[in-house]
Amino acid sequence: MAVSRKLSPESAELDFAGIDQPNEQMIDALYQAFGPRLLHHVRRATGNDHHWAEDVVQETLMRAWRHAGKLNREPGMLWAWLLTVARRIIIDGRRRRRARPEEVEDTGLETVSVPDESERTIASMVVADALERLSPEHREVIVETYLKDRTINEAAEVLRIPPGTVKSRLYYAIRALRKDLKEKGVT
Repeated sequence: MAVSRKLSPESAELDFAGIDQPNEQMIDALYQAFGPRLLHHVRRATGNDHHWAEDVVQETLMRAWRHAGKLNREPGMLWAWLLTVARRIIIDGRRRRRARPEEVEDTGLETVSVPDESERTIASMVVADALERLSPEHREVIVETYLKDRTINEAAEVLRIPPGTVKSRLYYAIRALRKDLKEKGVT
């Protein structure tokens, strides 16, 4: 099987020419091209539940394997399909967990309701994807200031750039994120 891989899943294109039926080589190629990054996104969406995340990735890749003949192999389209399937599997898993709570001994405790996390999960995956689409310079400024909670001056020291450059990049990064998220319907 001829498989061509590029560095990012958005631009990865798998060539399954000459394969009539899905086979082990195909699932290996899917995992090599998309598995690690998909696992990274899914772990964040599952609250770092590593076992659940691995199950979601495995089920996602199995669905891709089962639907190999129908998949769009244009750059980025397969990655988007995999993310969508993973999101749906996570949402279904959350619904199943709510619908069938674990049995506990009758201790007289009242039933505790669990808030719906599916919207938050989807929003966090969309934000993570939006961050990935930023330029490396803009992404590193967002990471240093917001995710690592550093001041402008501290971020400037770490990044070895002037504070004014940090402010400028931060402004344009936030603007780009807002635009991207607005297009995706996340507010």
